[in-house]
This record gives sequence, structure tokens and C-alpha cells, in this order.
Amino acid sequence: MGLPTSLVCSRCGQTFAANQLLNLCECGGPLLVNYDLDAVRRNWRKEDLQGAPASMWRYEPVLPATRSEAVSLGEGWTPLVGAEKLGRELGAENLWIKDEGQNPTDSFKARGLCCAVTMAKKLGAKKLAIPSAGNAASALAAYAAAAGIEANIFMPRDVPQANFVECKAYGANVTLVDGLISDCGKMVAERKAREGWYEVSTLKEPYRIEGKKTMGYEVAEQFEWQLPDAILYPCGGGVGLIGMWKAFEELEKLGWTGSKRPKMISVQAAGCAPITRAFEEHKETSEFWQDAHTIASGLRVPKALGDFLVLRAIRESGGVAISISDEEMLDAGQETAACEGIFPAPEGGACVAAVRELLRTGFLRPEEKIVIFNTGSGLKYLEAYSTRFPRHVAAEQDKLGGLITPR
Repeated sequence: MGLPTSLVCSRCGQTFAANQLLNLCECGGPLLVNYDLDAVRRNWRKEDLQGAPASMWRYEPVLPATRSEAVSLGEGWTPLVGAEKLGRELGAENLWIKDEGQNPTDSFKARGLCCAVTMAKKLGAKKLAIPSAGNAASALAAYAAAAGIEANIFMPRDVPQANFVECKAYGANVTLVDGLISDCGKMVAERKAREGWYEVSTLKEPYRIEGKKTMGYEVAEQFEWQLPDAILYPCGGGVGLIGMWKAFEELEKLGWTGSKRPKMISVQAAGCAPITRAFEEHKETSEFWQDAHTIASGLRVPKALGDFLVLRAIRESGGVAISISDEEMLDAGQETAACEGIFPAPEGGACVAAVRELLRTGFLRPEEKIVIFNTGSGLKYLEAYSTRFPRHVAAEQDKLGGLITPR
């Protein structure tokens, strides 16, 4: 029950046999996993979730591997926190934060890379490679270490220090690149055949999206199968938003939720907003964003492979795409921490700022049930936040970390 029946191209509709180490369709389109949802519906009930593990593997019947096969570090089933005080500050009466910073490696990337590494190991891959803006690299390094598989990581040279240190600590092979994630991607593409790497880039393999979609299942279950009115999601590569939209479609077919889905709201950085621009210009795909810059490294993605899927989900849901300045992100992140005790990544801060703006314009109404996704911990972005909280060093003993800091 529940294992993949086929892989289908999201562009041309061509189908492929399931459980293969495939990347893209011949047409260049991302592949999506299909299940026999009628069979799942006959054999899996909501009641079966009682006593299920407090991880994303509670949804085993709609994941591509069994729980016993999973390379798991306890990912998923993150808190959905009522943000009453922050809601009062913003003017939202029913505001919630889904805190993905509680995942292993402190970000939502754990979900996707858990699933990707699980399937890579199951299908026989020995070496994995990824271009990453930061948190995906950390997650791949951790799960590859747990699986005993070689990880080859390409990251921009100015990636947050936490990501670089994590990857090295997990034993990954790390290459720092003078450029953006797009430049890292070119290096992986040029070398993967020669090196024998299986590429696990965003949407270039079918399984990361399956891990990410569990965020949608969790929101539905945590709200007792009544979906919220709106979901705000930071959009870099867009897999989380695409995955949740897939989850809501599957839940509808299972009969576990109604047909009314949330408005999907994509939040990007003002310095790198290809999806927002394409949405505003009524285009089906985005154009490469020149001179991409933002302190939110996860949003510094100048061109997303799945941009057409993100834009489709936004429009089908009646949602919107919005961009937020770096200063607004940091302001909102600090406000969230002080109000709710949740220290968000700048990407999460961007979603808080977006709620304020969309309430101001009337796109969101105060009484609507609104969910903000904080996709990572602010502790992964101390360089960005330290500009707000400078630490002045007066003497040797005042160095960061005091006597325990190596000199």
C-alpha cells in the first residue's frame, strides 16, 4: 500500500516506472511521484495515525519508502504554535507559526533530504551531489553521513558560517564557489557524469518534494483536517510550496479534507524576486534574476526549475506573490522572537512582514486563519542578525565565546 506506482513529468505528462534513479524527464521537466490513492484510501484511515511516530514517517502510506527503510533523524511533526501576541501586533486574529527550525539540522530541508537520501540508498546510489544556498547542504551532509553515502556539496563562498561548519563536521566534501547557487549547479552538472554522482538538486530528482509535502499533511492534521485560509511560505526553489499543494490534492482525493484549499502566498526577497515579478507580469515562468542579493540565503535563488509549478499553485489557490526587503525581514524576525519566543530565520521574518503588508492592503482579512512557515532557526543566520546586535570587544577576555574560544 502506498508505494509509488509511477513517476510522471510535470511538464509533458510522460510516465516512467517508479523506483528508478532518475533526474529530469527528457523534456527537462521535473518528475513527480504518483500513488494508487484509491488503494491508500481503502487501507489507511485517520484513526491509524493514533500512536504513529512523531515524525514525517507517520504518513508512510503516501511516501516512497517504508518506515523501516528510512534514513531518519526524527524529522517532521514540528510545532504549530498559536501566535496571539504577534497577531495582535500585526492585526491578525488567528495567526499561527509552523516552526520548521525544530527539525534536524534546524531547517525544513531535513524533510526533503531525508526522503531523497533514503531513496538514493534504497536504489543503490553511492555518491550524491548538491548545489545549495546553505541549509540543503547541511541536511544532505547529515543524512548522507547517517546513510554511509558520500556527499559532495557546492555552496556560494559567502554561505552562512553555520552551514559550512556543519557540512565539514558531517564529513562531506565541500567546494566553495565564487558565485550563486546557479553557478554551483553548473559545476555539479558538468562533473556528475564523470564523477559518478547522483544529483539531488531541487526538483532534479523526484523524492525531495515527497518529504516536503509532509508539511501540508501536518498542517491538516494539526488543525483536525480543517485547512487554514492562507499559508505564507518563503520561496527560493519553491519545493515546499509545490509539495504542500501536492499534499492538499492528495488529501482531497483521500477524502480527509474538503475541496477548499488555502491561499498559497509566495514570499521572496526584494533583492531576488523572480517568482514575484513573473506573477505580477502574468507570466507562466520566471526569468533569471540578475544581481541577486539578500541576507536570507535560502531566498537567493535567481531562477527556480519549478517556477511554473509555484506560479500555478499560487494562481489556482487564489494566492499572491510578494517580496520583502532585508530590513523588513530582520525587523519582523526580531519582533517575532520578542513576542513569541521563536527565533526565526530571515526567511520566516519575511513571511511575518508579508502578513503585515497583506493585511494593510486588504488581501488578507484579520479574521482569517493564517499560517506562517518559519523554515529555519535564526541561529543559522547569526551573521545577519549580528548587524542588529553588535558585540563590542574591549579586551582579550571579551572575545566571542570568552575563554572557551580558541585563540
